[in-house]
Amino acid sequence: MVLRVKEKSVVSSRWLYRVKKAIDGSVGKYKARFMAHGFSQVDGIDYDETFPVARYSLIRFIFTLSS
Repeated sequence: MVLRVKEKSVVSSRWLYRVKKAIDGSVGKYKARFMAHGFSQVDGIDYDETFPVARYSLIRFIFTLSS
């Protein structure tokens, strides 16, 4: 358990579960994703800077071009 600092706000979050089905209708795989509700953040209070996120395919493409 982590104690919350009273001066800081907490970004709410939730788990999203999904069952992916195969072509024949059987269970193909189970997927889970943890999502933070970023829309509840306020610029300058909850965060000071942002960082870009790139797709894995783009990173591989850039490495291919550089070699």
